[in-house]
Amino acid sequence: MRNRLSVAILAVAISSGLGLGAAWGQAPQPKKAPEWKDRAEYDLEQSAEKEQDSKKKLDLLNQWKKDYPNTEQKMLRLEQYLATYRALQDGVKTLETAQEMLREDPKYINALYWTCLLVVSSRDASPARLDMGEKAASTMVSSLDEFFAPEKKPAAATDAAWKQARTDLAALANRTLGWVNVQRKNWPEAEKYVIEDLKLNPNDAEASYWLGTAIRQKPERTSEALFQFARAAAYDGPGAMDAKTRQTVLDYVTKTYANYHGQDAEGLKQLLAMAKSQAFPPAGFKILTEDEVKEQALQQKGKDNPSLPFWIKAIKEPLTAADGAQTFESNVKNAIIPPADQPPLQGAVISCEPAKAPKTVIVGIENPAVAEVKLVFETPLARPAEPGTIIKFRGVATAFTKAPFMLTFEVDKKDLTGWPAPPPPVKKAPVHKATTKKK
Repeated sequence: MRNRLSVAILAVAISSGLGLGAAWGQAPQPKKAPEWKDRAEYDLEQSAEKEQDSKKKLDLLNQWKKDYPNTEQKMLRLEQYLATYRALQDGVKTLETAQEMLREDPKYINALYWTCLLVVSSRDASPARLDMGEKAASTMVSSLDEFFAPEKKPAAATDAAWKQARTDLAALANRTLGWVNVQRKNWPEAEKYVIEDLKLNPNDAEASYWLGTAIRQKPERTSEALFQFARAAAYDGPGAMDAKTRQTVLDYVTKTYANYHGQDAEGLKQLLAMAKSQAFPPAGFKILTEDEVKEQALQQKGKDNPSLPFWIKAIKEPLTAADGAQTFESNVKNAIIPPADQPPLQGAVISCEPAKAPKTVIVGIENPAVAEVKLVFETPLARPAEPGTIIKFRGVATAFTKAPFMLTFEVDKKDLTGWPAPPPPVKKAPVHKATTKKK
C-alpha cells in the first residue's frame, strides 16, 4: 500500500511548507485573509518554519501557541505541528493534530489523509478510534470529486500525477473502511471496501489478507479465501507484507490447503504462483475439496469400469466403516448386488478353485491384484479362466469379513459374462472298416 501520495503531487503540495491541505486550496477561503496580530507573531512563525531541528521547532511552535492562543493563523500553525510530529515519528500527536484540524475544517484533506493512515497503522480497534477512521474515510470518499476538481490541480502537477493522487487517496479511504469493518466483524462491508481498495491498489497484500479473513466466514467460499491468503503469502513486490508475516501466512495456507484439498504439493505450488501474479482469482476459480478430488478420480476410473463408483461408494466404503459388520447384516446380506439399475460388477480374475472345474473364483475389483470378492457357484464352471481375465457378474451377498476385506457372492452362471467359453468337443477320428479282397 502506498503510504504517501504521488511524489509529484506531494512535491507541489509541500513546496510552500504549508502541507497538502493548504497548498491544494481546498479549504473554504475566508473573505478576509488571516492576519498576523503583530510583527512578533510573524517573526515567531518564521523562526519555527525555518528551524531544521524538529525538537527546537516544536519548542518554537509551543511558544507561538502560548503567546498567541487565538491567532488567526491557527491552520497554518496546525500544519506546522503536523509536519513536526511526523518528523518526530510521534503518531499519537500527529493524529491528535489531524483531529484538531478537522474540527476547524471537516474536509481538510491533509488531516483526512493522516487520520486514515494512522487509524489503521495504530491497530487501535477501540470503538472511538474505529468511528474516527470511518468518519475520515467516508468524508474522503464522498469529497474526491471536490478535492480533484480540474481547477484545483497545481500547475506543476502532470495530469498523470493528478490522476494517480486521486487513485491513491481513494485506495487509502477504502482500505481504512475495510479495516474498520474487519475489526467490527462486519464481513459483507469489509469485503466490499477491501475489494475496492484492491481494484485501485492491487499490491496491497495486507488487504488481500483482510479479504481472505472476511470471505472465509462462509465455508462454501473457502477457495476464494485460500486464494487471498495465498496472495498475501506469495506476493513479494512493493506493498508486500514483511517476510516474517508472509511466512506465518504461508504456513497457514499450506496447512489449510492440505486439510481442504488433500496433500498436493504441485497444486499448492500452482496456487501460490497464480496468487503472486494477480490480486483476484480468475472467473470460475475453484479448489476441489478432498472428497471432490476423490470423486473426480473415481469418475475417471469409472470410464474404464462403469461399476467402480457404485462398488466403492455403495458397497466398499460402508462395509469398511466402523459399523461395517452391522451394515452388512442389515443392508447387504442376501441382497442382489448390484441392483438392476446399476451395471454389473466388473473385476479381474485372481484365482480359481479347483483348478480344472472351478466352483470358487477370487476377483479383484478396484485393484486387479488385490482380492476383494469371492464368487461361489453351485455347479462347477466348465473351465478355468486365466488370472487377469475381466468378468462381469451379479450375485447374492452371503458372507463378509472386514480384515482382510472379502465379500462373498453366490452367483448363477447366467449372471456371469466374460468367462472363457468351454472348449469345443473333441472330434473322434472316423472309423474305417477293413475290406476283404475277393478271391
